[in-house]
Amino acid sequence: MKVLLFDVDGTLIRGGGAGRKALNRAAYELYGKKNACSELSLAGRTDRYNFREIDRVVTGKRPTRGAIERLHQAYLRFLPYYVKAAIRRRTYHIPPGLKTLLRQLSRDHRVLLGLGTGNMEKGARIKLEPSGFNAYFLFGGYGSDAFHRHSLLKKAVVRAKKLASASFTAKDVYVIGDTPFDVSAGKKAGYKTVAVGTGYSDWKELAASKPDHLAKDFKDIKLWLNWFGLN
Repeated sequence: MKVLLFDVDGTLIRGGGAGRKALNRAAYELYGKKNACSELSLAGRTDRYNFREIDRVVTGKRPTRGAIERLHQAYLRFLPYYVKAAIRRRTYHIPPGLKTLLRQLSRDHRVLLGLGTGNMEKGARIKLEPSGFNAYFLFGGYGSDAFHRHSLLKKAVVRAKKLASASFTAKDVYVIGDTPFDVSAGKKAGYKTVAVGTGYSDWKELAASKPDHLAKDFKDIKLWLNWFGLN
């Protein structure tokens, strides 16, 4: 078996900033603070990390679980609106070649497709809904599972083992993402890494993170299948 864990933002979709806008709106509703995200770098982080940092920056206090959960729920209320707005404004994009690759992978009995994302699970599903990709990913590791990315990836693999029809090892697990954070988390978890330049990271920084494989996009299907050992 091959277990392929895909990041969401910048990898599977580009959501036109829907997540950041929803989080800004949530922070404004709870704290009366406009553009709370402007002081933070969110890409590659887990939602739990981002929620904590926003609460800390805005209130100047140590965040509590209750405060983080209130921000999470407010974020989920606004996220569908901003995803739909991105569709209307045509700023919601699917990377070139990805639909074809996922379609082919989903038909291969040797493959388990999962998510490895810093998004809370509900937020990830809301973002992916317009793409039609939710049906491909029956399991995953999410920001709701762990504070650090390498831990949520390990959680995804635990879930994969319950679904797998055959055995696999860490060498059969691939983490696919668009930031150096995805690469470093995959390495720390002991899995193979594939970095793709479809997101928001600088290409040189992405290459410098030294993933096992590196691609500009998903267009070369044969190359991707070869990397996964599926040719």
